[in-house]
Parts: sequence; C-alpha cells; structure tokens
Amino acid sequence: MGQDQNYPEPNFSENTDDATGPCYPAALFSPTCVVNQFVNVQDDHAEVAREVAMEAVTLLMNEDNALPLSNSSTLFVFGTDAGNNTGGLNSCSDQGCDNGYLGMGWGSGSASYPFADAPIDALKAYAKDVTFYDSDTYPSGLAPTATDIALVFINADSGENYITVEGNPGDRTVSNLNAWHNGDALVEAAAAQFSTVVVVIHTVGPILLDAWIDLPSVKAVVNAHLPGQAAGTSLAPVLFGAISPSGHLPYTIPQSESQYPASVGLVYFEFGQPQDTYSEGLYIDYRYFDKNRIAPRFAFGHGLSYTNFSYTDATITSITQMATTPPAASTGRGTTQSSYSQSIPPASEAVWPTGFNSLLNYLYPWLTASQADSAAAAASTSTYPYPEGYSTTAHAVSPASGGEGGNPALWDIAYNVSVKVTNTGAVSGKAVAQLYVSFPSGISYDTLVKQLRDFAKTDTLAPGASQVLVMSVTRKDLSVWDVESQNWVIPSISGSYSLSVGAASDDLRVTCSTDGSCTSTD
Repeated sequence: MGQDQNYPEPNFSENTDDATGPCYPAALFSPTCVVNQFVNVQDDHAEVAREVAMEAVTLLMNEDNALPLSNSSTLFVFGTDAGNNTGGLNSCSDQGCDNGYLGMGWGSGSASYPFADAPIDALKAYAKDVTFYDSDTYPSGLAPTATDIALVFINADSGENYITVEGNPGDRTVSNLNAWHNGDALVEAAAAQFSTVVVVIHTVGPILLDAWIDLPSVKAVVNAHLPGQAAGTSLAPVLFGAISPSGHLPYTIPQSESQYPASVGLVYFEFGQPQDTYSEGLYIDYRYFDKNRIAPRFAFGHGLSYTNFSYTDATITSITQMATTPPAASTGRGTTQSSYSQSIPPASEAVWPTGFNSLLNYLYPWLTASQADSAAAAASTSTYPYPEGYSTTAHAVSPASGGEGGNPALWDIAYNVSVKVTNTGAVSGKAVAQLYVSFPSGISYDTLVKQLRDFAKTDTLAPGASQVLVMSVTRKDLSVWDVESQNWVIPSISGSYSLSVGAASDDLRVTCSTDGSCTSTD
C-alpha cells in the first residue's frame, strides 16, 4: 500500500517526557537516542479546547439573578477544586488523583496537560476583589457582609480501576454520588454565613445536590463538567456574563441515588470487574425516570441561560418513504462478498532482509530461508486445515449488515423537523433545540416514552433575533431491533410517531406528528 514510505519518523515517546531515552524501549538492551523532539503541533487547539469547555458550561439554577457576577463584586472563593494541583502539573500518573481542579478522570484514556488554567486565576483576572481559601475546610473567623458573594468549588472524580484514588477503585464508591472532599459540608458552611452562594461543580457524572441546594442563600449552581486544560478561561466568561451559558445536561440529576435503577449501585467485583446483567434493559437514565414517572432534581437536557427563547412555527417534512424493513443488502445497500487472490507468494518474500539486526523482545514477520522454503513446499502439496465445521462457502449477506453502523439505509432521513427559535430575552445567547421521538401506542415491541434523536444549536442570537433550526429523524430512529428476524423493523408504518422539540426532556415546546401536523405551546 506504500504506507512504509515518505512519512516522518516518530518525534515523541510515551515512555518518557525527557528528550532522550531508550531507542527501543521493549528491548532488554537498547541504545539511547533522542526520543522527544517536542514538536509543537497545537496550532489553535488550545482555543478550540477552551471554546468546547465554555460551550459546555451548564447553568442548573440561578435564583434572584445571582449570575452573572459583577466585576466589582467582593468574592470569597472556597475549595481546592478552584486551584492548581499542589504536586505540580501532571504530577499524578495517568491523572490518578483528585488534587486541584478536576479537569479529567483518571486511567489509560487520560492525557498530559500542556498547561492547566485554574479557575482561581481567571476569577482574579475578571474581578477586583477576590479572596481564595485553598482548602476544603471552611475557615473560622469570617464575617462576610450582606453584599459579599461566596463561590464554592466542589467535585467528584472516577476513572479506570487499575488505579485506586482516595479509596475509590475506579467507580465512586466511598462518597457514592456525593461530592468528594467533604464538598457538601463546605457548601453548607458557606451558606450559613453568606447571603449569596454560587456553587461550581466539576464532575465525571451525576452528583447529588440535595444536602444544600434548597438552602436560602444558595442562589446559583453551575456544572462545568470536565473542562480539561481550560478550566478558568472557559468558566469565568460565563460567570461574569461575557458569554451566556448554553450547556445542557447529558444525564439526569436525581433527588436521591435510590431514584436510579439498582445497577447504578453496583460496586462489587467479580473476576476483577463489576458484573452487570443489565436487568433494566433500555431503561437507563431519563428513560427510566420517564417510565416510572419519577421527578428528578434536574432532567436530562436541562440547562438555563441568561436570556429566554421561544420555539414556534414548527413544520415536519417527509423526506424518504419508509417500509417496515430497510432495503436488503443485496440491493447494494450492504456489504458484498470480496474475492482475494489464492496464489501463494514466493518464499523469498518471507525471508529476513539482508543485514537486518533484530532485537530481543521484538517480534518480526520474517522466516529463515529454510523455514520459508519448507512452508512454501507444504502449502503447495496440502490443504489448509480449516477447523471442523468451517465452511468456505459464502453465506447470504444479513439484511442488517453493511459498513460501519450496519445497513447504510438505516441512516436515510425519514423526516425533517424545522423550528423557529427566537431570543425573547434581554441579552444575547445561544439555544439548543432537542428533538425527542415517541413511538405510536399499541405496538407489540417494548418502546420508550421518548428518546433524544437529534439536537441543534443556534448561532449567538441578539435580543429579538430568530434562527430556523432543522433536525432530522432517520429510519433507525423510527425502528426497533427484532431479535427473531435479526433486522431493524419499523413497528408501525401507518402509526403516528410524535416528534417533540424543546429546551430539555422535561421542557418540550412543540410537537409534530408524522401525519404532518404540528402544535406549539409557545
């Protein structure tokens, strides 16, 4: 394929951060050479990372318009989650610690920070009067005035279970779904003295808030998720109103852990891993809450803004005529049988290159000349020993098969739904329209109350400005998997599907039916 030519040599090593190291790290004995050339390929990636983190900041609650903050506010900042890792940047192997602000979980999927932008540094750049208590214990002797504002930073971490962090072997087992580092008590202590408390959360997933969220002085709650390297410069513009928040929850926040299915509490281990039988089936997160009519603390998709939006003028358009099952793969929609050459290559192609020096502990795809000749002779006089029961006859292509994702017809667009989103508030902002699909009633398959199937984000809309968003529903969105036919099936071609659009799973403003009608509550 020519992939062994005209490409640059590796210029970094995952085995060391030093400039020099073993040239062949797996060898028993290796010469030393330059393994890290520190080539900067970031371009504008840091700005992209900051924008991604900023767009994700989710405003959960904002009583009495506590946010945005004023640059002239007197701020008291509490919690180690606002600061830097006291051990230094990347001082924990595979991010296996919770020290300073939480930017990512731990494990083999973690990365090394090129820099860490702590929230406290950005806060001090925005506000004139900021006092930071880099501790998870509330200090004694404070006497805040009525206008002073407390910003309390808390977090909850998790990772891969080859690392145990503060007694947590991967999953959150010590504090369950509560904040780490005594975070709930820190918020409660601040709320007992300050008349305005803003809580900022960095978390790997849902976190329980009920220990303090109803306290009168807790006015605002911000979920900044896992912001990576740009924790401060992605958060501060939102807190101070330079950017209106537009993030939404990718999970449900319950009022108690008992509201979840039993599998959420699965923390025991067998064979080194948790064993889950998935007894809840399809009913995970908001799907479980919908089925059991449970009111959560904050619903899936929830996220506030500093402005308001209306959703009007919805239309639904049929794009592709649907049948009960997608077109079969034999029509060209799926994978075709491939044919490969059966000729045996010359034995010389398998022989070690002349003058090649091998290294211990490395595997190579070559044979000695005698081994290659022997293998070629055996291949020319014998039949490959296929396992018993193996067939070399090509089977019919499964109707569900295809490229990545299965039969490509599953991604045919069945309907487009358009909706006009208007900024009805006083400041600029972005809205995220979410489209949920509900199946017709009376069908034989187990289907959910509603499922998120598409979403779209507006541009920044000035007060009074509008934008039409178009979202799509595919064949697969209207289908269920039939285990008997081993295919995707639309269970009711003539039935009426409901396609609802709104700002969250519990805030749906318009509903269109596949019969062509749309209604709006805005």
